[in-house]
Order: sequence, then structure tokens, then C-alpha cells
Amino acid sequence: MFPFNTSEVEISTFLLIGIPGLEHVHIWISIPICLIYLLAALGNCTILFVIRTESSLQEPRYYFLSMLARSDLGLSFSSLPTMLRIFLFNAMEISADACFAQEFFIHGFTDMESSVLLIMSFDRFIAIHRPLRYRSILTSSRIWQIGLAFAIKNILLVLLLPFTLKRLNYCNKRLLSHSYCLHQDIMKLACSDNRVNFYYGLFVALCMMSDSVFIAVSYVFILKTVLGIASHGQRLKALNTCVSHICAVLIFYVPIITLATMHRFAKHKSPWAMILIADAFLLVPPLMNPIVYCVKTQEIRVKVLEKLSLKSK
Repeated sequence: MFPFNTSEVEISTFLLIGIPGLEHVHIWISIPICLIYLLAALGNCTILFVIRTESSLQEPRYYFLSMLARSDLGLSFSSLPTMLRIFLFNAMEISADACFAQEFFIHGFTDMESSVLLIMSFDRFIAIHRPLRYRSILTSSRIWQIGLAFAIKNILLVLLLPFTLKRLNYCNKRLLSHSYCLHQDIMKLACSDNRVNFYYGLFVALCMMSDSVFIAVSYVFILKTVLGIASHGQRLKALNTCVSHICAVLIFYVPIITLATMHRFAKHKSPWAMILIADAFLLVPPLMNPIVYCVKTQEIRVKVLEKLSLKSK
């Protein structure tokens, strides 16, 4: 008889985590989480419906906003199944294949949202720098070509993530650090060589963070253009068209940068803080983006209110 070596056992399921120590109140925590998902879906669907049905909103900036709403919906629905299973039913197990599929969609829609925010920064630059040629530069066909090109780029970028994870061996360790599956989280559980995964994941992360650099560069050029405008009122008007986009960028990137900073520099990391920030990274942008654009964009706000008043009559 040979001794049974547990380190050689291949696992087929992972365990996700809710909020450690608060498992007994997960059902109560599920109420605000369900409400956030519901409001996010309602808000983004409303944005899509209004832009699609109103001829006055058939403009480049609103086409890009509809792309952002689709990315938000994808991001919400990617994390929805595991988040609700954990907090509603305390069901923390997930099959390896389902986990790999989830991390593909989460990373894919995260990269897509980052790309859309980058495209929107270019849109704002063209609108301010070349206002008379804005519509001729960003035609409808060109906008959808840009969107399709970035969508294909992001799919190809993350396409191999599940396959590189599937080739690894997972032995005794199967407890993940969040309520959903992430590439770097799964990769750390492997008991085989994961260097390919490490460098590939780093490459994907750098590609996404490069979007933030190009967004910053776009705003440098926007500020340079705005400062060249003679009228103070026109300067404020030009900058006001960028407020919604700046808010969306901050809502998306602040949790990512905060989480990365805490992982790298925090000596005494609070597990609760890490988990809450990680959850906010997926929950807050889809919820807040429709609110920000409805509040700060008069055309959207007016059309949404018109639709609501028509339905109430």
C-alpha cells in the first residue's frame, strides 16, 4: 500500500468568500447588493432606451455613452451569479470551469469599460479642439468601427486567460479572496509553475492601465485647447462637457488604484477593507455612471424625465 498524498489531489471546485466574520448576516447584506444590481440594470437600460429612441440624441458622444452602458451591464451580470449565491444562500462553491468563465467575462468587460472611457476622452478632445469638424470626423459608421475594433482587441487580450488557468494544477488550496473569480486570485492557488500566468496577467493589467495614461494625456491636450479660448464663459462651457466623463473615470479607476496600492504598500491590510473595495470595483461604476450622466447631462436628464412623465400619465 502506498500512502495517500493529499498534495497530489486535483480539485474541481473553488470556494469564494463573502465577508469573513459576517456570514450570519449575509442575508441582510444581500438586500443592498440586490438593490444595487437592480438600480444599475435599470439605470443603464434606461440610458440605452432613451439614446436609441430619441433622434436628438443620435450624436457621437451619446453613442459612446451607450457603449459605456453596455459595458456596465456586462460587468454587473458577470459578477451577479456568485455574489447573489454567496450573500443570499451562503453557497460558496463554484466549479473550476464556471470560475474560469466568470474571470474571462469580468476581465473582458473591465478592459472594455476602460477602452470606452479612453474613446470618450478622445471624443471630448475632438469636440473641443475641432468643434466645426466634430460630426464629420466622428461619423456613425466610424464610431461603430472604433467600438468594434476595441471590442475585438479586448476579447483577444483576455481570450487565453481561462486556458492558461485551466492548464495549472490546483491541489489542497481552493479558497479565493473575493466573491467572484479573478485571474490573479486563482493563479495564486496553483501548485504548479504559474510564471506564464503571472506575466500574461501583468501584460493584461498594464494594457488596461495604459488606457488611464492616454486618458490623462487627452486631458492635457483638452486643457491646452481650453486655455487658448479667449472667452471665460466659453472655457467653462467647454470644461463642463467633460465633467461627466471625468466623474466616470474617477469612479472606475479609484477603486482599482486603491486596491493595487493596498496590495503593494499597506503593511497591515484589513481583510474587510480589501473585500469591500474589491466589491465596489464591480458594483459602483455600473450604479453611478447612469446617475452621473443623468444629473450632469441636461439632454439625457430632460429626455429621461419626459419618458417618465409620459408613462405616469
